Amino acid sequence: MAVQVETLEKLERRITLTLPAQAIHGEVESRLKRLSRTVKADGFRPGKVPMSVVAQRYGYSVQYEVVNDKVGQAFADAAQEAKLRVAGLPRITQKDQAPEGQLAFDATFEVYPEVKLGDLTTAEVERVATEVTDAAIDRTIDILRKQRRTFAQRPAAEGAAEGDRVTIDFEGKIDGEPFAGGKADAFQFIIGEGQMLEQFDRSVRGMKVGESKTFPLQFPADYAGKEVAGKEADFLVTVKKIEVPHMPAVDDAFAKLLGIKEATVEGLRADVKKNLEREVKFRLVARNKGAVMDALGKLAELDLPNALVENETERMVSNARADLKQRGVKDADKAEIPADIFKPQAERRVRLGLVVGELVRANNLQAKPEQLRAHIEEMSQSYEKPAEVMNWYLGDRQRMAEVEAVVIENNVTEFVLARAKVIDKVLPFDELMTAT
Repeated sequence: MAVQVETLEKLERRITLTLPAQAIHGEVESRLKRLSRTVKADGFRPGKVPMSVVAQRYGYSVQYEVVNDKVGQAFADAAQEAKLRVAGLPRITQKDQAPEGQLAFDATFEVYPEVKLGDLTTAEVERVATEVTDAAIDRTIDILRKQRRTFAQRPAAEGAAEGDRVTIDFEGKIDGEPFAGGKADAFQFIIGEGQMLEQFDRSVRGMKVGESKTFPLQFPADYAGKEVAGKEADFLVTVKKIEVPHMPAVDDAFAKLLGIKEATVEGLRADVKKNLEREVKFRLVARNKGAVMDALGKLAELDLPNALVENETERMVSNARADLKQRGVKDADKAEIPADIFKPQAERRVRLGLVVGELVRANNLQAKPEQLRAHIEEMSQSYEKPAEVMNWYLGDRQRMAEVEAVVIENNVTEFVLARAKVIDKVLPFDELMTAT
């Protein structure tokens, strides 16, 4: 007899499953007999425990397992027969009424939605491009120089200036009372690099070695240290040492120091440009992909399976706890993280996942082996030993699955951009690199 599928609401469906009671009882008896061969009980030798004792102790749990197994298999068979694409796990409840000699269960579940993609030619997508300029190369080289700068003692008569490394003792008080984290000896920071609050940084400028100063400091309302956020403190600062920076010259020796293969200034600039172009490409791909996904999300029509949204929300909560644990937060596994804050993002992810899946299926946009290898090769070029990185990816199924997902999204992006109304825009290098 064909499986009867009852439509409840939108994507929710229900089917009734019936199982012979004798088959359940027979399987329970069989499992209890196998269990009796190994079970231990006081007063009985192993393998000699009476079935009545085994049944009393394990009968309920074995029956629960058997029913779960049998109902699960019956549901899988029924779903396959009815050609249902089930989203998430079914909710199984036993019915009070059943035919004689049968057990009856209701399986309530959701199915995957029909995805109406809409007309891609009506979608508007902004596609950005960015050029790696000489100014960008210069700034990057300056960062490399700064990373390799050295410091020398500033003459005693001179005050601390922008870029100097200062060593200070400081103590802060709020309403005349010290506070946690408000005191340090021989503390170092570089003036003008944002390591300290601007008011603190500005107050130390111009001070000389041996000089002390007291000044007020207003902590921002959103300061990370919640116990002092929004409060005003008085700081006593004493300067112990001032060191002036010396930046290495941009020459062949500097290129050699950086390990540039062609150890010349020209080789250095070419290497920096190549690395920047690689980073720019990945950022542009990510940004343009995001624009395509936004357009697809607006264009497509579909209902979202609640089960998939709940699963995605739970996964995001779990990831948030794992992130807290990695940051060293105590009892991160027990942290109260309200799932509702992730629901909008979970809905967007599920929506896009279904839309992208339908687009891939309908247009044969699956990742090809040569695409996967090319993507890994490109990523590995930014590492010192590309071959090792290649093997690291190729040797792990999970990592390859992640690469496959990225390549599929790239295929979808190219497919949509070839059909949509594309608005091309040139984005300044700095804006691209500072965008989150």
